[in-house]
Amino acid sequence: MASSNDPAAAVRQNVETRLITGGRDTKAQHGFVNPPVVHGSTVLYPTAEDLHAHRGEFQYGRHGTPTTKALQQALMALEGPQCAGVGIAPSGLGAISTTLLSVLKAGDHLLVCDSVYRPTRNFCNGMLARYGVETTYFDPLIGTGIEQLLKPNTRAVVVEAPGSQSFEMPDIPAIAAVAHAHGALVIDDNTWATPLYHRSLDQGVDISMQAATKYIGGHSDIMFGTISANAKAWPLIVEGIRLLGVCAGPDDVFLALRGVRTLGVRLAQHHRSGVEMARWLAARPEVIQVLHPALESHPGHAIWKRDFTGASGLFSIVLQPKPQAAVDAMLDALTLFGMGYSWGGFESLAIPFDCASYRTATSWAPGGPTLRLHIGLENVEDLKTDLDRGFAAFNAA
Repeated sequence: MASSNDPAAAVRQNVETRLITGGRDTKAQHGFVNPPVVHGSTVLYPTAEDLHAHRGEFQYGRHGTPTTKALQQALMALEGPQCAGVGIAPSGLGAISTTLLSVLKAGDHLLVCDSVYRPTRNFCNGMLARYGVETTYFDPLIGTGIEQLLKPNTRAVVVEAPGSQSFEMPDIPAIAAVAHAHGALVIDDNTWATPLYHRSLDQGVDISMQAATKYIGGHSDIMFGTISANAKAWPLIVEGIRLLGVCAGPDDVFLALRGVRTLGVRLAQHHRSGVEMARWLAARPEVIQVLHPALESHPGHAIWKRDFTGASGLFSIVLQPKPQAAVDAMLDALTLFGMGYSWGGFESLAIPFDCASYRTATSWAPGGPTLRLHIGLENVEDLKTDLDRGFAAFNAA
């Protein structure tokens, strides 16, 4: 197969094809379908002249190998034409912290949506605060009203669409237009939908991050993060990765690349099963509300329909008011839904959460205990049967 890295050819291809062909060059791979897993640190130069000039495609393992190059090319094909480059990190939080350290300095002001991933909040309140960066949290639904919070030293705005617990849908294009008018960068945590269903760089975002541990990996067996940036922000990310020494292990790189190849079919199934389960749960008497942007009843549905082409398998539900013991009885009765603090793998998960104690710009009072569900690749009728068993225990308690 000829190299799939012809930009003109890639533009003509549909996204499903780009997922399969991006980063593949079977001639360079000696005919093999997949690139080799390169375990390496030292790169040898043939002559002293080459050494002095740092001449060569690869110079040191930390800066990249043929395996990382293949993954980066595949992800760039997925991100679209606004993507100037993709950096990789050893975890999703590593991608977040690397991004923020790359674009911020002491004395800067950072705006962060109140529904952001909690470890992001902890990093802002901890290390960034110690380094002299001020963080202000804002209502995810603020839209153009964010202009009232911008300061002369506001360097960046962080959004998450949707928030991975409470599922508010920020209006990213509106926020980006205001932020850019004031010279601020816009950073998006795009883990929920991935660039397959949400091309945030096309909507004004400068840097799009993912916990590739989730849907990119897809099998709950790697820790990984990615940082995609447009031409304006990419030099900052390149410098940050180089100075911080951020890299990922070759086996995880290979597994992330393998996950990219099946992302289209997996995420389509997560979408179908997730929406079916969300509609079924919305009709349950034990459920007050389903927090899923793809449902017409969700307050952010119009934004989701405008900006996204699909949904993942992650959403939350609000249960009828009951003691925690009833919620625990429900969780203990489940056999297909595991209890674990992640998502994006092939398995279904259920965890309780309450973000009231750490939301600061908005209040969280949904009216009952809340569960976050990840709908995996199991048969949905079996998942309904499992939740029926859980609801019986919930009601009995």
